[in-house]
Amino acid sequence: MTMPSQSGTAEPVGAIRPLLAAPYLRWGLIILLQLLLIGLPLAERASVHLLGQEVRLEVRPVDPRDLLRGDYVIINLAITQLDPALPGLEREIRTGETVYVELAADEGGLFQPVAVHRDAGMAKGPVIAGTAEYTRRPGTALNLDYGIDAFFVPEGEGLAIENTAPERISLVVSLDRAGRSAPLRLLVDGREILNDAGF
Repeated sequence: MTMPSQSGTAEPVGAIRPLLAAPYLRWGLIILLQLLLIGLPLAERASVHLLGQEVRLEVRPVDPRDLLRGDYVIINLAITQLDPALPGLEREIRTGETVYVELAADEGGLFQPVAVHRDAGMAKGPVIAGTAEYTRRPGTALNLDYGIDAFFVPEGEGLAIENTAPERISLVVSLDRAGRSAPLRLLVDGREILNDAGF
């Protein structure tokens, strides 16, 4: 269908409709952008879950609690504090700097740090990315934040975890080649007590 223009030539009605729909189009684009911003982290996490390598890490729980959402358990990974003798810690590392901790399994199947790198591609084995919590100088321990240190459990069950001997607890995480990590399962004596839904 066409309609006459001021010049006397016919213009398709469809050419006018986009102008009328422009406000809806703008709102649609804004909503789409928001969905993408929400979906990208979820897609990244799913990618780490599906394609990453599973490793088991030693953890040490501490005792904070969030009364509004049941028991809020903080897990302190044993690899949070690194021995200054590790290869790669001969240099200064500044607050907020990302480093890549190379891991290798010990005799008990727990993965321990064996080196620290500036880039994930320098490692021969699995790596986990961590952020320096403060500036450290050579010869001192390095404290790292891996961003996988908290989870919720049903109210009343967190205390049981807190009272469990640290050597009985381990955390299974998935690591991709870039060092990104995602928690999968919390284990006590090798038995799953919490899966990734709680993280």
